[in-house]
Amino acid sequence: MVDRIDLFCIFARVVETASFTRAADTLKMPRSTVSTAVQELESRLGTRLLARTTRSVAPTPDGMAFYDHCVRLVADVEEAEALFRHDRSNPRGLLRVDMPGRIGRLLVAPALPEFLDRYPEIEIELGVTDRAINLIEDGIDCVLRVGPLSDSGLIARRMGELAFMNVASPAYLARHGVPHSPADLTGHEAVRYASPSNGRVEEWEWMEGDRIRTIALPGRVSVNSAEALVACCLAGLGLIQVPAYDVRHHVAAGELVEVMPLYRAEPMPMALLYPHRKHLSRRLQVFAEWLEGVMAQAIG
Repeated sequence: MVDRIDLFCIFARVVETASFTRAADTLKMPRSTVSTAVQELESRLGTRLLARTTRSVAPTPDGMAFYDHCVRLVADVEEAEALFRHDRSNPRGLLRVDMPGRIGRLLVAPALPEFLDRYPEIEIELGVTDRAINLIEDGIDCVLRVGPLSDSGLIARRMGELAFMNVASPAYLARHGVPHSPADLTGHEAVRYASPSNGRVEEWEWMEGDRIRTIALPGRVSVNSAEALVACCLAGLGLIQVPAYDVRHHVAAGELVEVMPLYRAEPMPMALLYPHRKHLSRRLQVFAEWLEGVMAQAIG
């Protein structure tokens, strides 16, 4: 039998994912169990909570009002249970996190053993992708985003800023010469980065005082991932602008060379996004604090 709090959890997940199937997948239970739970809840309350069509599921006005109460009640129950655990410093449960691929692979994954040792009852489901995801629909607890934020209604916790570097391979510079300022970029090529979300090619950017300047550099190769951008630069295919952490080890090894250090792109802000500031789970709190420290050390 599904108890009342579990019913609330299931209903909230259906609202957040807009799908019985996705809710069942993220909760790791049969779809029939999810459907039955919602029907039982509607019967208990005597009102229709979800409007169902062949393509989507959306809360009714009563359902949306009840969803807000569900979120608060579930969080209150988790907090109350934590008061009586023998070790309050040990939050528990599964945390689903998503972040850009290079940050996840180069910065976060290598540091995760320390986090898991510190919090042995937390499990991490780490998604690494350069595409934009819908935090609510995909059932993700928090997502690390780089760049300006849209007004998504989510809570944003600042994680510092990513400084950029301009780099090229020694072979490329031997062929084309070393640019010292934007005026020297004539005759140079860039590996062009096209946004995976909208296909827009990023222009070459630099700061002059507090003003941002841009120029469209030619290039014979375009890529849509940071991994490919760095790989093409290492192959001598052109100049790139890239977060400093991403190529620092290549520069130290002499595989890439920094150019125009006085004309870097504007740093990009990072933020961890999540819902419900008032009822933030303990496991998400400790992860956010830990991640902030990891990022400060990695990019500082």
